Amino acid sequence: MENLSAIIATSTFITVIILIMSEKLHLTVAALLGALILVFTHVMTLSQAVQYISASYSTLALFFGVMVLVRAFEPTKIFDYLATQMILLARGEGKLLLLGVVAITTPICAVLPNATTVMLLAPLIPPIAQDIGVDFVPLLILMVFVANSAGLLTLVGDPATFIVGDSINISFNDYLSRLSLGGIVAILSILILLPFLFSDLWKKKFTQLDQLPHPKINHPKVLMLGGVIVVLVLTLFVVGESFPIPISPAGVALMGAALALLLAHQTKIDTVNNILKDVDWSTLIFFMSTFVLIGGLEKTGVVNSLSNILAVILGKNIALGAISLLFLVGLLSAVVPNIPLVVAMVPLLKQYLVNIGLATPDVLAPTFAGEFSPEVLPLFYAMMFGATLGGNGTLVGASSNIVAAGISEQHGKIISFKRFLRYGIPIMVMQLLTSAIYITVFFLI
Repeated sequence: MENLSAIIATSTFITVIILIMSEKLHLTVAALLGALILVFTHVMTLSQAVQYISASYSTLALFFGVMVLVRAFEPTKIFDYLATQMILLARGEGKLLLLGVVAITTPICAVLPNATTVMLLAPLIPPIAQDIGVDFVPLLILMVFVANSAGLLTLVGDPATFIVGDSINISFNDYLSRLSLGGIVAILSILILLPFLFSDLWKKKFTQLDQLPHPKINHPKVLMLGGVIVVLVLTLFVVGESFPIPISPAGVALMGAALALLLAHQTKIDTVNNILKDVDWSTLIFFMSTFVLIGGLEKTGVVNSLSNILAVILGKNIALGAISLLFLVGLLSAVVPNIPLVVAMVPLLKQYLVNIGLATPDVLAPTFAGEFSPEVLPLFYAMMFGATLGGNGTLVGASSNIVAAGISEQHGKIISFKRFLRYGIPIMVMQLLTSAIYITVFFLI
């Protein structure tokens, strides 16, 4: 019976991944059906499935809170205004336009999940690009690269980064001091390749700036108060965990969402129902279903078996393990969406550390709140960088890629897998190589 359950859990997980990669089913539908198959085949009970979801509550709470916070201020048109300013600051030069995309996207993605940022900014690019006579597809692809890479600047910038960071109980401040430099290196890699990958647009001159729409900011007083809420949220991200009674990033995000809803309701710029209706429930349900699928692999012993294989191959060589994981996870993330990938890899890596005696079995508990030995942390850092930057490789590597492709199609142009690959492979290879150097210099030598 245990063997049968393991076969069902493994085959269901692989089938869901294939369906997501092939785009035969919407990723949320595929993951939800997979999770329900595990329940209805008695691999786990519904109660156990809910327990696996609740064990990852911090990821769900963080992204729900940020989604609500961002959506609440949409009526102010601040994002439309920023996109237009990006074009105007380019002053008719293609290279400045490309640098403007980097400059606008980077700070936003450092504090908001990258897929959410692409949802907000990407729809503004096609009409503005068409107004000035340039192809908007390269701009959307560049925005995706920057969004995914800038997600490494902070703990909350990318779902994969947060899931791995939360699993090792790293604080927002610790992440800034240890790993943000790696995010800067990733952005610099894009800047180095800009003139070569986007050469036509880099050399482009455009003169139709007078035809641009000039959106104005609505409700400026509300936006000012919203700015105070955002500053408060960002401040608590940094210092909240050092309070006598610590406040986690997830708790801070929920508080920010509640204050934003209160402000929107009291000022009547929007209704609470409208804001909550527009939350990306699809992504949240996808997260929940993925946690159940990975729970099935853990419960049936599949994760433990794979970790034993990893222990035989790598032994206790952390340096070899970190660099191998960086490239392995990076390549896998190019073809498997990075969120389910890291959710699967985290328990596998923890079990590997237990098997080779570098961690105690209590780290396997979802409620583990202790610290890992500094000796093993490079393995988790490598996983963060591999999963996040590998997502730049192909069209299906990250949720923000798929979001941008959908927006492009809505505006009349399909981003083909092949076209994305032409940009994505050089970026991914460059970023994985520079990340390997970064991790080696700062954590392995």
